[in-house]
Amino acid sequence: MNTHDSESGDLRLAPGVLAALKDGLDEVSREAVGSIIAEVPGYSSALAGSMGKNIRDAVTLALGAFLDLVSRSGGSRAGTPMEPALAGAYDLGRGEARSGRSMDALLAAYRVGARVSWRGLSARAVAAGQPAGDVARFAEMVFAYIDQLSAASVAGHADELETTGRVRQRRLERVAELLLTGARGDTVLAAVERAGWPLPETITVVLLPAAAARGALDLLPSGTIATGDSDDGDRAVLLVPDASRPALLRVLAGRRAVIGPTRAWHQAA
Repeated sequence: MNTHDSESGDLRLAPGVLAALKDGLDEVSREAVGSIIAEVPGYSSALAGSMGKNIRDAVTLALGAFLDLVSRSGGSRAGTPMEPALAGAYDLGRGEARSGRSMDALLAAYRVGARVSWRGLSARAVAAGQPAGDVARFAEMVFAYIDQLSAASVAGHADELETTGRVRQRRLERVAELLLTGARGDTVLAAVERAGWPLPETITVVLLPAAAARGALDLLPSGTIATGDSDDGDRAVLLVPDASRPALLRVLAGRRAVIGPTRAWHQAA
């Protein structure tokens, strides 16, 4: 018999309904992934090959963990598969950030996956005998669960971007240090490759107050490196790649900037 937990309000699914849902799990997962491919830009090529298999497996495992949750009394309590599912979602978010996909794309994939998964699960539950009156509660549980997974993925995505951003900034600062101290060309080139910085033909070095640098960076050419010039952090050095000098003078007007001569990159020191 299908009942509600009178204390927790959690829905209990009859064994026959759970069996039907588990039998259809692979098909629901394929439908969800197929819709993500069709509807979310940036995922059509991402879901090919080994990456596609990893994401398909992640969807199947997440839905399987959900069915394990609702098969127990009080699905949100300790001892359920929620923690492993959240850890998997967090790792998925980090992986998506490393692959270059935006948080907006990740959330769009979750929205599409939630909609299609709910459609597949609810149809199978009703066909297996779940009372229509329980469907609304079932929907609430499905979307609450996926909300938790998406929040974990967003956290993983943000943490990965923050980590990689700090690492890349340190590598860019190392490039600036080598250029400004006149290091050997091969040493500079190795650091440039590690930082993923497009090597310009020329560099113009700018010294200005740190507070003014923050506003200027948005107006300067892409690839400008900002680094400090003093222990107290009150000054900044900018290495501006392939700058138009008239444009540079206009952008930095009124910012108390000292603009050095434009030199070939290996003469920046």
